[in-house]
Amino acid sequence: MSDTVRVHRREEIDTVNPEVHGHFAEHLGRCIYGGIWVGDDEEVPTTDGIREDTVELLTELGLNQLRWPGGCFADAYHWEDGVGPREERPSRPNDFWAQGREEEFTESNAFGTEEFMRLCELVDAEPFLAANVGSGAPDEASSWVEYCNSDADTTRARERAENGSEEPHDVAYWGVGNENWGCGGRFDPETYANEFRRFAHYMKLSGAEETVACGHIQEDWNRRFLAELTEPDLMDHLSVHRYFGRFGPECGSPTEFDEEEYYTLFAHSMQVGIDVDNVAAALDAYLSTDDVGIAVDEWGAWYPEATSENGLEQENTVRDAVAAAGVLDDFNHRADLISMANLAQTVNVLQCVVQTDEEDAWPTPTYQVLDLYSPHAGATAVRTAVETEEVETDLRDLPLVSASATVREGETNVTLSNRALDDARTVRVELDGDAGTATGEVLFDGQDPDDYSTRENADAFAASDLDVEEEDGDLLVELPPNSVAGLSVESA
Repeated sequence: MSDTVRVHRREEIDTVNPEVHGHFAEHLGRCIYGGIWVGDDEEVPTTDGIREDTVELLTELGLNQLRWPGGCFADAYHWEDGVGPREERPSRPNDFWAQGREEEFTESNAFGTEEFMRLCELVDAEPFLAANVGSGAPDEASSWVEYCNSDADTTRARERAENGSEEPHDVAYWGVGNENWGCGGRFDPETYANEFRRFAHYMKLSGAEETVACGHIQEDWNRRFLAELTEPDLMDHLSVHRYFGRFGPECGSPTEFDEEEYYTLFAHSMQVGIDVDNVAAALDAYLSTDDVGIAVDEWGAWYPEATSENGLEQENTVRDAVAAAGVLDDFNHRADLISMANLAQTVNVLQCVVQTDEEDAWPTPTYQVLDLYSPHAGATAVRTAVETEEVETDLRDLPLVSASATVREGETNVTLSNRALDDARTVRVELDGDAGTATGEVLFDGQDPDDYSTRENADAFAASDLDVEEEDGDLLVELPPNSVAGLSVESA
């Protein structure tokens, strides 16, 4: 099977914002408690209560940006519960998720603002905080901004200093609620527009540099919100969330699926890019995508097996990782629209990049894809066209090969994935202009789509060398089925 990828290096799209390779950590399951935070009396080595093995993996990956505390949890979270002496912090119900190793619907508040900022410092990630709109008030949100960002001699700034941080945290990104059309308060778009205006106004006054408004996958909801929003200068980003594998056509389970379900997952994952296009159309009808970025601040695979009772845990498979590669290609194609994105979630939950037990932490197949794609972050995306065979699904025709490319300082990076269930594919990569030395890596060669990561086998999912041949000025690679590849091409 032969396919062609044409990389138009002179046709620039825009810079791939590093924040597009962002992540998401919610007080849910074993993401925070157990996966990131274990306190001071655990068997694994810690720094200020944070797992060093998790930190090491996330640092090596390059987190870029981290969203917290939710998710649905954000609109039930009161930030003052999570600051001050830990032994004095109140225990509250977690209204949405079982969490921790005990899988209880409770929140100890042991991990709060200062602990999160310490985590961001350890992994060198830009913090992104989501304020409580659903059950909170504007003064609560604005006081959180003041606590984090003020360098004035105010009560909140002094409180932060008393809690160990004399210097401001300088949090730039602030979500004004989360899914406020659903778990964040069940607002209609007009009501949310009015609430957003109130919250964002006071948050900006207190030092919130960039705000993220809650959007929807329903285009009409976004248009009604934008029509009601009379102060568009208060909004810097409009969000959209998309999960594939559960909320839509039948895709099977992570490890059990037939051929139709196998391909349907990939077709469903393509909806992420379509959602971005729909949000962009709504923005351009009322404002402009030149002024407002699109934040895909929750995305990833979510299967029916992952429930609130089990902390949304599911196996992380090769199929999921190959699907993630296609989404990341779609993000590169839309580098002029997408300002940030956050894979859900960072540790142990849904399509996580790290898994843990009580003794160790290890990377998932999706971790390996994010690592392979890391050269794209901060580079300039260029137009890429793919000619490939398609498979028919109930959702849409699915191209079997996905690809994207970026350029930076004379180097071109091309990423490719082969979604075919059984067949290897020979891909010809045509680069306008002369190509220099090319090297390649491939993920999941010889592995099955239902293979998933465990503590014992995690190393098997790491990249191996890929042969890159040159023919008539083009590059030829052989992609195994269910694989992802990265090419690095130097200027001639």
